[in-house]
Amino acid sequence: MQLSRRQALTAFAATSTAAALAVGRPAAAGAAPAATDGYLVGAGMSDMTGAIAGQGMMGYSEADQIAEGLRQRVFARAFVVVDAGSGSRVAYVNADIACVFDSIHLTVLKRLAELYGDLYTERNVMLTATHNHNSCGGTAWDFAYTLASSGFRRNSFEAEVDGVVEAIVAAHDSLAPGTVSLGRSELHDASANRSAEAFDRNPEDDKAHFPDKIDPAVTVLRFRQGGRDIGAITWFATHGTSLTDKNRYISPDNKGYASYLWEHEEKGVRHLDGPASFVAAFSQTNAGDMTPNLFVRKMQPGGPTDDNPTNARIIGERQYDAGKSAFDSAASMSSGGVDSVFRYIDMSNQQVDGRFTHDGVPGYTTPAVMGAAAAATSMEDNWFSQLAFLEEGMLNPVVTAFGGTEVPVSRSIVDAQLPKLHLFPLGLMPPAPWVPHVLPLQIMRIGDLVLVGLPAEATIVAGLRIRRAVANELAVPLENVLAHGYANSYSQYITTPEEYDAQQYEGGETLYGRWTLPAYVQGLTALAASMRDGVAAPRGPAPLDKSGFQPDLLAPVPPDAPAPGLPFGAVTLAPAPSYGSDDTVTVEFAGAHPNNDLKRRSTYLEVQRLDDGTWRRVADDNTYETTLHWERPAGSMDRSTIRITWQIPAGTDGGRYRIEHYGVARDAAGTLTPYTGSAEFDVH
Repeated sequence: MQLSRRQALTAFAATSTAAALAVGRPAAAGAAPAATDGYLVGAGMSDMTGAIAGQGMMGYSEADQIAEGLRQRVFARAFVVVDAGSGSRVAYVNADIACVFDSIHLTVLKRLAELYGDLYTERNVMLTATHNHNSCGGTAWDFAYTLASSGFRRNSFEAEVDGVVEAIVAAHDSLAPGTVSLGRSELHDASANRSAEAFDRNPEDDKAHFPDKIDPAVTVLRFRQGGRDIGAITWFATHGTSLTDKNRYISPDNKGYASYLWEHEEKGVRHLDGPASFVAAFSQTNAGDMTPNLFVRKMQPGGPTDDNPTNARIIGERQYDAGKSAFDSAASMSSGGVDSVFRYIDMSNQQVDGRFTHDGVPGYTTPAVMGAAAAATSMEDNWFSQLAFLEEGMLNPVVTAFGGTEVPVSRSIVDAQLPKLHLFPLGLMPPAPWVPHVLPLQIMRIGDLVLVGLPAEATIVAGLRIRRAVANELAVPLENVLAHGYANSYSQYITTPEEYDAQQYEGGETLYGRWTLPAYVQGLTALAASMRDGVAAPRGPAPLDKSGFQPDLLAPVPPDAPAPGLPFGAVTLAPAPSYGSDDTVTVEFAGAHPNNDLKRRSTYLEVQRLDDGTWRRVADDNTYETTLHWERPAGSMDRSTIRITWQIPAGTDGGRYRIEHYGVARDAAGTLTPYTGSAEFDVH
């Protein structure tokens, strides 16, 4: 029998040998096992840290939040599950970034097609984000999300895309017969409702589902191969805003710290050492109105302490503890198999049937409009205004390049957006909508668990209504359906119509008008029916590819110059001769710009201990206790000072230690030259 080209590509990619050839390395042992029933499971992760210095950060959209270094690295974590009987498979990715934009989603799918043909497609791949507000900016194709970064940042974009693809490849290569089990617990002290006034407008039966105005549900999938645990996915709703907008270091925030704890407990290796032995993803659900800043104070975020970095650690620890509890009690699922359905809808023009509105009256959506409430920012998570680029007398060059924000808004749009006071008609601004209009909807099933992929952040009650609609259509328990935000694209918020009327921050950011949630419920009900009936969903309209014109308005980084009279790597601030446990070591080096080499497969720093005449690493730039700070010395545009701090953990063995900094300098011809700096001290 002669295979078609498509069949041949699929067969070629279905073995790890073929995949390994495609990525240019030997096949992983046991990556294509023979099995006739049960699951094949695989897990993998990859560093996706972009530019850590001199470029805007993503999350708060504040133009003055420029990265000044690295607290911890960010990772993509991937899981592949195959129904060994039918061959149906799904790939799930959780990334330590603010959002999976269209730019990331479409480019990852293109690269997966180059590697695997049609084995991994938009239908069976779900890309999600932790919604960490301390990641690299400028990775979207949507101008609304690149304003604060003064345009597109290709270095960070490529790092994020490469990291996601590499994580999926690692998960694919590790496929082996295994099991997936489901666990649950609750967590009541890692989130608070930052929009209680809006929440209280919902009907009593909705509010009764959340007596504390939070969603405490913790859901875990546990992955095993033989008798060995290889990974876990933990879902819980809380924002990635513990570090707040005062932070200037790239960091994975509270969920990334939870991953770090679990992977290190399981002796998972860091990015320097190769494949991880255990992959722990901490994912979101309907976190739209859930803040980790438990004090719920306006413009003074905090809780459970007044120190934001400490809060990130504590909220991460609490998620880790709850996830581990659910993991330890995880049980086999009553139903097996995997499935996924996918479609696009144009959220700028949905006619909503009265069956899906809260009052039975038909509605419609409109092109995206940001409300004036958005200018007030999420005051419980911010120290500063989120729209700093609108200060009097200041004009963002991206805005002015296309004629400003004065765009006519029709009466029908105003009516559908009421009671919102429109501020920016993002969907009408030239040269193309500044946010996506054509958005992906996805439903993925892994055994008993159903993930509803939403390209936005839903409040807990909006998520509840989505979950009810899908659960009813699929005839499954409500607790088995998760409203998974931040999936495959990003388009701000989803509030209930009742919450929308309050025009709190979340309502002002519900872009497509009062009937946004009913439109999603309508689309997802039809998509769930496709899954139930086993028929392919219509793909819908094609998303807009905006890759062709992505302005970069940052001035080029000048060639590096060393400090006067010193080589690159010279110590300019030496450590003290000795330190005790819990002390902080600080060293400064005459360095070069960190963005010359993003060090995705190496490190900017190591802490080493002298052991029998050999220096052995005890920490690196992903270790929680280390921080790298970059700055320009006063009056200089081409010199760099690199400051490395190490908080010595309690119980650290005494002895001789050193901090090493690894950098790369770039000269006027573009030549890159590695350098090393080193400073020794004692720990007693």
